[in-house]
Amino acid sequence: MRRRGGYRPPRRKQEDQHKINENIRVPEVRVVGDIEDLKIGVYKTKDALALAKENELDLVLITENAKPPVAKILDYKKFLYDQKKRQKEMKAKQTKVTIKEIRFGPNTDEHDYEFKKRHAESFLKDGSKLKAYVFFKGRSIVFKDQGEILLLKLAQDLEEFGKVEQMPKLEGKRMIMMMAPKK
Repeated sequence: MRRRGGYRPPRRKQEDQHKINENIRVPEVRVVGDIEDLKIGVYKTKDALALAKENELDLVLITENAKPPVAKILDYKKFLYDQKKRQKEMKAKQTKVTIKEIRFGPNTDEHDYEFKKRHAESFLKDGSKLKAYVFFKGRSIVFKDQGEILLLKLAQDLEEFGKVEQMPKLEGKRMIMMMAPKK
């Protein structure tokens, strides 16, 4: 079977985000590091590189803009691993906000209201924000006050699970109220 499609160029090896070892193209660098017999100071780049090789480590350019640039002697692969690990931990600590919506009509029946209220309660318990709105179709816009009463009643019923972030507000054909879960 013949493969279709155009030419696909070969993948290039991903370049390192830091300049390391022979890729450092400055005459001298300020050397820092955690090795025992290292005197922190300004070295010629080739001397700093020789010192790194002697300890079986890498010379990594940390700050290019300094005068002279700062380079650190360390194990580059371990450094990258620790950096990825830290980024992963930071990403895990971030919380994503989910917004759940509940829609009412201006003349919603008591049973339907209770059913939707239980759903809203579970959403707030799960830590999601709640967007409750009353949708006015056609001429039902004359029942704006009933829609507002319905949303305020919902806010009062869910008082122990969440707090109102935005009071009922009419936006076009919808009256919207936002609630956030209590911590």
